[in-house]
Amino acid sequence: MTELEYLKKYLHPEDNLDEAIKRLENGEPVQYIIGDTYFYNSLIKVNKNVLIPRPETEELVEIVIKLITKYLLTNINILDIGTGSGCISIALKKEFPNSNVTACDISEKALELARENAKINNTPINFIQSDIFSKITDKYNLIISNPPYIREDEEIMPIVKNNEPHLALYAKDNGLYFYKEILKNSSKYLTPKSIIAFEIGEEQGPDIINIAKQYYPTSKIILEQDFHHLDRYLFIINE
Repeated sequence: MTELEYLKKYLHPEDNLDEAIKRLENGEPVQYIIGDTYFYNSLIKVNKNVLIPRPETEELVEIVIKLITKYLLTNINILDIGTGSGCISIALKKEFPNSNVTACDISEKALELARENAKINNTPINFIQSDIFSKITDKYNLIISNPPYIREDEEIMPIVKNNEPHLALYAKDNGLYFYKEILKNSSKYLTPKSIIAFEIGEEQGPDIINIAKQYYPTSKIILEQDFHHLDRYLFIINE
């Protein structure tokens, strides 16, 4: 299905099709024009304050569900760092309804939309405005994050660069800043039996593994590829 076909199929009846087509021709992502998208069988509202959920992140959720089932109990405490639209938290809350899910983001505008998405999907989630762990106090069985990981000098597709929030795209230190900060401080917020789950840039696996080994030298560290056969996910299992 082309983007134009997708637009015509999913545009809300009250919206103007001609105006929507002009926005599409001007390089605006079709999801922003429609105002929502689907992520892991959930309707997720999106706007320019949050990243558009990707299929790669759906795959992250799929793998994490399997890891939770294998290593943890089903009624667990989950922390989603940099939640954006709330899509990861909503998917995990639906899968494990007895779990307590906390989602944090530095952007209050992103959190406003995430709260709306949680309400639409009937998923009670505790949202906190926090710069990584700055306002976090509890301990969690799972810390999951799809943080900003694009290098500040990295070239990316214009449709992404010109529309999606740079706060959620770019990171200092060659894109590694948030992984370093999370791994450096995460042990204070984890239960003894726990999992850390990351989505990563396709070239960042070796660097993040080395960082993880500094703070979790005895843990099981797993690097997984996405459906494009690119390094995309890193998991730290504390048994």
